[in-house]
Amino acid sequence: METIKFDQLVDAKGLACPMPIVRTKKAMNELEPGKVLEIQATDKGSTADIKAWAQSTGHQYLGTVEEGDVLKHYLRKATGEEKEEKKHPHVVNNEELQAKLANKEDILVLDVRESAEYAFNHIPGTKSIPLGELENRLNELSKDADIYVVCRTGSRSDLAAQKLTDAGFKKVINVVPGMSEWTHPTDSLSK
Repeated sequence: METIKFDQLVDAKGLACPMPIVRTKKAMNELEPGKVLEIQATDKGSTADIKAWAQSTGHQYLGTVEEGDVLKHYLRKATGEEKEEKKHPHVVNNEELQAKLANKEDILVLDVRESAEYAFNHIPGTKSIPLGELENRLNELSKDADIYVVCRTGSRSDLAAQKLTDAGFKKVINVVPGMSEWTHPTDSLSK
């Protein structure tokens, strides 16, 4: 296989979301426009995360190469004026979501974490569609439903909420901070 030339390396091996993105943002800020960044990660969800982050910031996602357990992601820094990172404008906290669930409101909670994360711990009654599968599974969701998107920290769910809104979904809300600080009932494999 041909070696891919890059200008800077980010080592995010062994780190879980949102750390590969945090390290990528920091490195990208120091990189000159037009230069290429290689991000090495072992988190399987990092492919969808980095691709979506690049899209939301205007940087170019070039691709990912898998070498054993390591995923090598390649991004090219945007040239010209750097786009400000977009954030989904509609946000609620964990307690607001829990109140809606307790009141049995007609809402859909969409969990965009990887299926393994979901299996070990999730909010009862949620629908699981990992961020990387979302575009291909939009037909499973109603464009008129009140959709509350959750992930581990609010980062992937923010990107998913933007994707849903761009696809014509009308009532999409990001849940922050998400499962990393969820103190209400959950379902899991260990029960």
